[in-house]
Amino acid sequence: MNKRIFLSFPHLGGYEMKYIEEAFKESWVVPLGPNVDMFEQRLGDYLGESHVVALSAGTAAIHIGLVMLGVEQGDEVLCQSFTFSASANPVVYQGAKPVFVDSEPDTWNMSPDALEEAIIDRHRVTGRYPKAIVVVHLYGMPAKMDEIMAVAGRYGIPVLEDAAEALGSEYRGRKCGTIGRYGALSFNGNKVITTSGGGALICPTADAAARVKFLVTQAREKVPYYYHKVIGYNYRLSNVSAGIGCGQMEVLADRVERRREIHGLYAKLLGDIPEVRVHGNPSSDVNSNFWLTTILFDERLGFTPEDLRQYLDTNNIESRWLWRPMNMQPVYVDAPFYGDGTAERLFGHGLCLPSGSILTDDEIAAVADAVRTFVKSKY
Repeated sequence: MNKRIFLSFPHLGGYEMKYIEEAFKESWVVPLGPNVDMFEQRLGDYLGESHVVALSAGTAAIHIGLVMLGVEQGDEVLCQSFTFSASANPVVYQGAKPVFVDSEPDTWNMSPDALEEAIIDRHRVTGRYPKAIVVVHLYGMPAKMDEIMAVAGRYGIPVLEDAAEALGSEYRGRKCGTIGRYGALSFNGNKVITTSGGGALICPTADAAARVKFLVTQAREKVPYYYHKVIGYNYRLSNVSAGIGCGQMEVLADRVERRREIHGLYAKLLGDIPEVRVHGNPSSDVNSNFWLTTILFDERLGFTPEDLRQYLDTNNIESRWLWRPMNMQPVYVDAPFYGDGTAERLFGHGLCLPSGSILTDDEIAAVADAVRTFVKSKY
């Protein structure tokens, strides 16, 4: 049997151990330390922002971002429906209510038109505007941020960017995660770079970053005993995990470039099959990192994403359905939704292909050949 081709396997660069060994040598096996400071600084330099706080997970970053935006019990938060549940669950952690907004077909991200419709209608229904907007850069593809920020600005609603999948992606030359009030990153094992598990919050000011650091280290006041005026969280990244991140930062540019090369290979290898479309940058405004390369197939072919996924699996290739929209999830069945079903249609006719930077050109070709063979069998 051929070696299994995974969807997005961790890709170490060989520099990680020097930082980890230093942490053990100096006994910095704690939630804070020099690796954490260095990782934050390197992230800030890469993003062009100096105010980055390393955290235990991307979910923690979204949660603390909502806290910083003042989201509280009973508030409503507008959230992209076409996403992973971690984009929406922190809204509920705060006792707030998610209101889901559909996608537009170009980037597959939050529709600016549906967003404005939702804002106007929620004000009509509740007498208040939603407290925040969570927009996602899905699979690394930047959302239409100028239009979304314009809508948000008209109603004075702050934006939190879920850039968990979009480290290195750019919108009109700006790094994703730096355009809204706050931006969340993830360093889970399947991301462009990893800290094994971890995340970060991109903050607008040094004061905001200092407040975040206070809250995520249990909100302990600066007195000679444990004293707490507000609820805090245990969300700091460990110094050992940050050491992995420091090593990964040394190869970040190469990892982003390789993901883009892989997308280009898929586009070339599958480009002559009219019934299959590799989702690419819809305009020059966006430059995706192509964290995962995704495809859409013509519904007239008569198969489901599961049919193709199972076929690839029998050929030792891991693939994945597109995200099932949040408005289709049982846990959110009663949440308001605004849109025309774009995300639902995408979900029913698409798949994520193996895209890890560790994959070789031959492995990408093997995946493309398997997709081609399956699709041709349906003619």
